[in-house]
Amino acid sequence: MNRAIAVVGPTASGKTGLAIALARRLETEILSADSMQFYRGMEIGTAAPTLEEQAAAPHHFVGFLNPDDDMAAGKYERLSREVATGLLEYGCVPILVGGSGLYVSAFIDGLFDGPARDQDVRDRLRACARETGNAAMLERLRAVDPDYAALLSSENDLVRIVRALEVYEVTGRPFSAWHREHQAHRASWRVTQVALRWDRETLYERINHRVTAMIDAGWVEETRRLLESGYGKDIERLKALGYREIAAYLRGECTLEEAAEATRQHHRRYAKRQLSWFNADKRVHWLDCTEPFDVNLLAEETLRLFHAEE
Repeated sequence: MNRAIAVVGPTASGKTGLAIALARRLETEILSADSMQFYRGMEIGTAAPTLEEQAAAPHHFVGFLNPDDDMAAGKYERLSREVATGLLEYGCVPILVGGSGLYVSAFIDGLFDGPARDQDVRDRLRACARETGNAAMLERLRAVDPDYAALLSSENDLVRIVRALEVYEVTGRPFSAWHREHQAHRASWRVTQVALRWDRETLYERINHRVTAMIDAGWVEETRRLLESGYGKDIERLKALGYREIAAYLRGECTLEEAAEATRQHHRRYAKRQLSWFNADKRVHWLDCTEPFDVNLLAEETLRLFHAEE
């Protein structure tokens, strides 16, 4: 059985620091599973590991694509497993880190598209979406499959909303139930997953501080460069939190503080969705965190859990 460690959980919880501490102890390398950190030129707004952090431990899948490049979870599954397998051949334990649950799941369990499709049902659901709107469709999904609905990034993820509703109508079972069943039979990697848990007030304070720090670090200038390079539509497509708001500020549609506060709110909401995703995976070990943040203690606890699962 292939072994790895995954550091997961909500944004601003300290995942990068823990991953680096683990990589240094194990003399290994890190695989990013943050879908926004894949793109170069977006380092500030995605809180990508700094050059100093990447020097402390080699990172894969950070800033290796242009914003107009496509990166699907299936491609990530293939690429990340190739890198991880190469590390294992050298006796190194791969360290996966990131809060993009779909990409973490793709690495650990492989992708699952569900039962056979029914085009008539799908067409009817899409027509319903046009009539009632995406938000109404997401509420409909929450009523029949709250676990899967909690994993979606927003009401704009209509493809997955329709697919999950289609599976439920065709089979009478929630898509999330099919996915859990697939996980139980498909997994070829034994991955010790740890997530960092803060009380909600402290986590929100960390998120608020991070947004302020990113703006102070030059996020406005970074966004301006992306727009001037013609990546405006790609920023929208990627749904990277905050860039849309900073772009609105640059167009004079709001003040910088209004853009910052909207971004903080979006990050807090995203953290809630991440918590729902990882709470639904009972394989995740939650590590309670307090200030001051003791990354060394957390690394030792992670290694204890890893060795206990051998």
